[in-house]
Order: sequence, then structure tokens, then C-alpha cells
Amino acid sequence: MAQVKTVSGKKETWKERCARTAREVVKRRWLFFLLIPGIIFFAVFKYIPMYGLKIAFQDYNQYDPSKSQWVGFQQFIDLFSKNSFLPVLRNTIVISLLKLILGFPIPVILALMMNEMKNMAFKKVSQTLLYLPHFISWVILSGIIMTLLDPDNGMITNLIQTITGQHIMVLTDSRYFVPMLIITDIYKGLGWGTIIYFAAISGIDPSLYEAAAIDGAGKWKQAINITLPCIVPTIIIQFILSSSNILNAGFDQIFMLYTSHVYDVADIIDTYVYRMGIINNDYSFSTAAGMFKSVVALIMILFVNQVAKRTGNEGLF
Repeated sequence: MAQVKTVSGKKETWKERCARTAREVVKRRWLFFLLIPGIIFFAVFKYIPMYGLKIAFQDYNQYDPSKSQWVGFQQFIDLFSKNSFLPVLRNTIVISLLKLILGFPIPVILALMMNEMKNMAFKKVSQTLLYLPHFISWVILSGIIMTLLDPDNGMITNLIQTITGQHIMVLTDSRYFVPMLIITDIYKGLGWGTIIYFAAISGIDPSLYEAAAIDGAGKWKQAINITLPCIVPTIIIQFILSSSNILNAGFDQIFMLYTSHVYDVADIIDTYVYRMGIINNDYSFSTAAGMFKSVVALIMILFVNQVAKRTGNEGLF
């Protein structure tokens, strides 16, 4: 019978391992009970809907699904043959990469800076203000952004005009729309990222800082030589998870803010799928586009995970 190694290095059969796992489940049954809501959520909203992916290989008949004809990969061929898809793919990659490159380091830097704050009252207020946008939906936040960037009496629009002397319409100008997306996305997400890195920092052994202080290391050297290396595993995990969103530029944000004036830079795969599937009723074509995005995300997360492991870091799995 096949054998596996436990954490302690002791070999045991699969039967013994299953029995040990069953004992652990019974022993910690109330902890596993807490997993039930999460399991139900993923089962209902993530796994069961995967049955519908079959329509990507059909000419789907929405009025009588039983009459849907199998067409194989024809929907994918049509997808890549459309001239309108390549600009959409380009926009998605550009926006996603900019969000990843510019937005990923900011929570790390912010967590390192706030970790050095001595005024606890100011630190707690700052943390609360940073976390708050994460819990505000894009529907509400987009309304606030549109009010601030209103062409006639928006506060930010008037401020820009006062400083530059130019009347800039951010929401309808292709030159400024993407930078606005990046800035607002960073603003909304940096608080949540900071929470994660704060949790990692709190797990660092305080004796490391004490030893460094005795050796004469200042706060800057302690942050670079102790804090940052200790949270590298968390940074790697977050980067692997973020890389899977390479074709996920943020449907909620863009859908609430974009207009036809900025389609050339803001139309992404998700908004394209929405128009083709919901508005044009081409469900098979939109499902093929969505499936393509999911496959790319899977490839990216597997690739980055392997790169992380081969460079000596701890991967996601």
C-alpha cells in the first residue's frame, strides 16, 4: 500500500492518514462547522454554475435549450476572429498590469510606515480611514467620484482648473480616464492589503528587533532587514493571487464610470461580455469569452506559483 510522509517525517499508509484525519475532524468539529457557509457559497455560486460552461461549445437557443446545436470550438474561433476583441483584450491587459504594478507595492510600503507610528490614537484613526473605502461598493464610490469630477461644478475638476487653467473632463477624456481608474482602484484597495500585511508583521518575533537595536540598527535598517524579509512569504502569496487577475480589470468600477467616449481605452473583456451576452443575447459567444479569461487566470496562477517555488520562496500550494 502507498505510503505518505507526515509533517514529522513518519511514514504512514493512506488508510492510516484517512483515519487520523477523521479523528482530527471529530476532535475539532466545531471549527469545521464554521466552514459550512463558505462551502455552500462556493458550491452554489462557483461550482454549480460551471455546468453552464457547456454553452460555450454550442449555438445556444435561449428559447429551447434542448435544440442548441454543438459547434465545438467555433465560438472561440469567432471570438479571436472579431476585430473588436483585440482592442478589448489590449485594454484589459493594460489596465490590469497598471493596477498590479502601481497598486501592489503601496499596501506593503504603507504597512511598513504605519508599523513605525508611535502615536497610537493617530495610528488607529489612520487605519480606520484607510480600511473604510474597501467596504464601500463601487456603486456608491462611483457616485462620489462622478460628483467630484463633474465637468461643471466638481470639486476636483475646479481644483484642476484653478491650478492648470485648463478645463479637463476626466470622465470623458481618454487621456485621463485610465489614470483615474488606477488611482481610485488603489485608493479603494490599499486598506485591505494593509490589514493583511499588518497581520503578517504582528507575527514577527519581537526579540529580533531587540537584538537589532542592541547591535545599533536603526528603524530603517530594522524595516529592511527584519520586517520586510519576514513578510516576504505573505507578499509572494498576495502576488500569486493578484497575478490571476491579469484579465480581470475591474468590471464594477469600469461599468459604473465609463461612457462611449472612452470605449477605446476602457472597454474590457467583462464589459464586452456583458454587451454581447445580456444586450445582444449572444450567450454562447459571451460564455466563450468569459471561459477564455478564466483559463488565462488559471495558467497565470500556476505559472507564477511555480516561479515562486523555483526561486526558493513558498508558493500557494
